[in-house]
Amino acid sequence: MNARPLALHWRRLAGKGFAALAAIIAITCVQWSPGEARAAGLFSRPAADIQSLDGAVSWVNSPPLTPQSLRGKVVLLDFWTYSCINCLRTLPYIRAWAEKYRDLGFVVVGVHTPEFGFEHQPANVQRAAAKLGITFPVAVDSRRAIWRAYGVQGWPSLYLADAKGMIRNRQLGEGGYAQSERVIQQLLREAGRTGVPTDLVSPQGEGTQAAAGPMPAQSPETYVGAAQAERFRSPEGPLRLGPSHAYQPATSLALNEWTLAGDWKVGEEAAELQRTGGRIAYRFRARDLHLVLGPAMEGKPVRFRVRLDGQAPGADHGSDVDANGIGMIDSHRLYQLVRQSSPGRERLFEIEFLDPGVSAYAFTFG
Repeated sequence: MNARPLALHWRRLAGKGFAALAAIIAITCVQWSPGEARAAGLFSRPAADIQSLDGAVSWVNSPPLTPQSLRGKVVLLDFWTYSCINCLRTLPYIRAWAEKYRDLGFVVVGVHTPEFGFEHQPANVQRAAAKLGITFPVAVDSRRAIWRAYGVQGWPSLYLADAKGMIRNRQLGEGGYAQSERVIQQLLREAGRTGVPTDLVSPQGEGTQAAAGPMPAQSPETYVGAAQAERFRSPEGPLRLGPSHAYQPATSLALNEWTLAGDWKVGEEAAELQRTGGRIAYRFRARDLHLVLGPAMEGKPVRFRVRLDGQAPGADHGSDVDANGIGMIDSHRLYQLVRQSSPGRERLFEIEFLDPGVSAYAFTFG
């Protein structure tokens, strides 16, 4: 897969601005070292102390890892969060690398650093890791201690350390898989490993883990919570933070505008439906549409119905919806609601909730 532009695969930068993105790109550029290392995509600088992994509140798939247990290993630190579509799409590659190079002294350590409140809970992270087929160790970084120690700016971020504990490569966002794997191979050879393969993996992800479409989405990530909501439309004006309010939907939406209908209580990071029959509509242009959702009460699923341009999605349904547009919200996670063969035209997406008690957090596209 060809690496795509960084801006299309970099989720939720601190500050959300292009200035922050430019600063990160500038930092990355000046860290390349000369000669062959530059050509190979390598740089060398002192790594953040691996003991900073002690900031994890718990671990999944492993006891706490220590500097001693990682000594002499080539280590990939994968900063991710399980509601992030960009993170999910990297997983087929990371799982494949972990399996392919495990016996050569290569270790993947996932660092799960949350965005939304539900992602702070270790039990939720453990369930998500199991559902996603993650068997490598995961540090649950709910306090962002490890994130801060490494100066991470967004999801996903991949840091490769050599057997001496030096950070030698950093990948910001999706893509760059071929270069990352070549760096893994070179660092293993530098560590004296023999029989290091020269071929590259080419996994095929499914559902939310499938690769992004060939054309960039024309719709941006959009938050439903009041703290970061943009392009909301209603005849009554902006979102109302606080008590429940009966929203009247906008009668028409321009590209990338959205609206609510029904009785919603809007908080800082999500909107919670109070009564059956509430709806969200969004006019978008992209191959895929995802929405981070969760039931208000664990163990009490919420049924929903999706429509595209007023009709059942048919062949354009996502992996969490059937062709009739029917689906079920059973846990807090990212749901793929639309998967089209191409992003050729604007579509009006509508989701109607057939039960009360659902929280909606953010749209993402691909």
